[in-house]
Amino acid sequence: MNLEPAANIALLVLDVDGVLTDGRLWFGPGGETLKVFHVRDGAGIKALQAAGVAVAIISGRRSDAVSSRATELGVRYVYQGIADKAAACQQLLAELRLAPAQTACVVDDTPDLPLLALCGFSVAVADAHPAVRAAASHVTRAAGGAGAVREVCDLLIAARA
Repeated sequence: MNLEPAANIALLVLDVDGVLTDGRLWFGPGGETLKVFHVRDGAGIKALQAAGVAVAIISGRRSDAVSSRATELGVRYVYQGIADKAAACQQLLAELRLAPAQTACVVDDTPDLPLLALCGFSVAVADAHPAVRAAASHVTRAAGGAGAVREVCDLLIAARA
């Protein structure tokens, strides 16, 4: 595997549903109540941040659970309810004074193809839509919500060495 595009990544952008979770939405009588996050993904995010890579979450949905998990992990850049994730990422890149080539993203579905095309190192989770897997620079072995983010964090840390 060619890790060269991953070597200079300064920002990792993560989708939530299907990436940090398994993509299932749990609804109770009061609306969405639960999201399940993998503990190893959290450990990977913390290790990546400790290695000097910023982490952002850009999600099309809004969830208090995402806000809580991001706070717990020290993820500073959290954007929820975003229809155009690529535009949100471009704004963040301008704020951080980074080039798209310095950005990696992890996504799972076709609405995320513009974000995938923007980032210098694009990753699809193993169970992503086939069009997303075909467009990505890298496809994880793990499925979304099952350690795929940890896999990417470990890869980015290894590429920096």
